[in-house]
Amino acid sequence: MSWSDLRRLLIVKPSSLGDVVHALPTLAALRRRFPSSKLVWLVKWEWADVLEGNPDLDEVLAVDLSMQGWPAAIRAVREGRFDLVVDLQGLLRSAVLGWASGSAARVGFANGREGSPWFYTHCVPVPDASMHAVDRYLLMARFLGAEPEKSGPSAFCLPRDPAAEARVEALLAAAGVQAGTMLVALNPSARWMTKRWPAESFAAVGDWLQRQGGARVAVVGSGKERSAGDEVIRLMQTTPLDLVGKTTMKELIALLRRLRVFITNDSGPMHLAAAIGTPVIAPFGPTDPARTGPYGEGHTILRSAVPCSPCFSRRCANAVELECLTTIQPQEVIESAMKLLKGEELCQSTRNC
Repeated sequence: MSWSDLRRLLIVKPSSLGDVVHALPTLAALRRRFPSSKLVWLVKWEWADVLEGNPDLDEVLAVDLSMQGWPAAIRAVREGRFDLVVDLQGLLRSAVLGWASGSAARVGFANGREGSPWFYTHCVPVPDASMHAVDRYLLMARFLGAEPEKSGPSAFCLPRDPAAEARVEALLAAAGVQAGTMLVALNPSARWMTKRWPAESFAAVGDWLQRQGGARVAVVGSGKERSAGDEVIRLMQTTPLDLVGKTTMKELIALLRRLRVFITNDSGPMHLAAAIGTPVIAPFGPTDPARTGPYGEGHTILRSAVPCSPCFSRRCANAVELECLTTIQPQEVIESAMKLLKGEELCQSTRNC
């Protein structure tokens, strides 16, 4: 079939937060390649706000992929009558969704997991398994004749939401944070326990920045990450701004735009911050920043010399538990943060869609 004849194209990338962010440059490239086609993105409902309002999308297909929601998801993709399905997830579930759509053309990665390539009509080879996720997704765009025009933060579109920005400013003002205040946020949680830098280290950094760094520090996280945030707040001797569980996804994006520095574990919010252009400082242990680190320039990755890192494991098998993270000292993060805080003002153009 001729790719130029496509009328309706479905991108399947349901999760997770960081992966959805990583796929945004591919969406932008596909829109440039198919300016007249209808582009639809299938995503889990909890991440739909990341895509809402994106000018490159015609529709966000927010679905529930639990056992109860699966039949409705199948009906939705069938009703779409798509000419092409692009599976960026590369798992059995996502491949089956593409196949169930009835589309005659289904493109996915040749190294997709769980037998997913059996459901594709076209397989895209991945020449380097260690390439960054952003660049791996862009292989799909290039296969379809799209060539990305940009790289770095400007390739990511996370539309501004004036209402969310106003709510964040009101939240900050209520806590005494004025427009010119140098704001730094700590994100002490992560989906894997093995990716979490110690809470006492986050607390030490937060205290130093508030006492000697001239910054106001906020602790962030979702409502489900309340315990991780509470532990850092309890260990701090100064009082941070507690924003754990107090921001929606759109408000989190607005807050990340407001920060001078974001100190975070390897997590979805880390990728949001990098996409916006906010400088990130991230301790890395079991994962590989070459594959899933903050994309673009201006970020700081801290790693130890433990030989088993990266192990890509959710359980630590090292004789010294989480040695890859515990050997990264708070002073290293403080020095990195002060270099950024004393540097030139960020170019605000990198934070716009």
